[in-house]
Amino acid sequence: MSVNVETRVDAPGSAEFAAEAWELKERIREREGVLKQRRAFFVDAYRRATDHLLYEGDDLVGFASVRRDGYILFLAVAPERRGEGYGKRLVAAALQDHDSISCHARASNEGALSFYDHLGFETLRRINGYYEDGGDAYYLRLGDGASLREKFAEFFRRSVTGP
Repeated sequence: MSVNVETRVDAPGSAEFAAEAWELKERIREREGVLKQRRAFFVDAYRRATDHLLYEGDDLVGFASVRRDGYILFLAVAPERRGEGYGKRLVAAALQDHDSISCHARASNEGALSFYDHLGFETLRRINGYYEDGGDAYYLRLGDGASLREKFAEFFRRSVTGP
């Protein structure tokens, strides 16, 4: 069975899909103990970002909120849908407008760190006590030039179609 995935975008200043993104983020927080933002912070950051959302029918399966400077504020994929390429699609969407992208990942979130490493993100530094709860983070970056888009497009093509 073929699944149709629709991409939707909330441009900066819009929050049409913010409630659904918040619900997915909260589901992940409750299950995994990550993405622990207060609602007011989340909604404000969401509205200031370009938000890329992936839907299967009416179900939000993932989203990425990206600032104008290419910093990924939030990257979330429904736990039951991980490993299906949605995270890669969201990173690819972030790369459409930026020569490099960056983010923070919780130092204890091995799944996220493995994902970012697999995509070629470079760990630039560890930041102790970065999160409100005292958790440490790594600051990560992917790319530093215009050729990054082509490299990632090729990587994404290979990962979807196979070698």
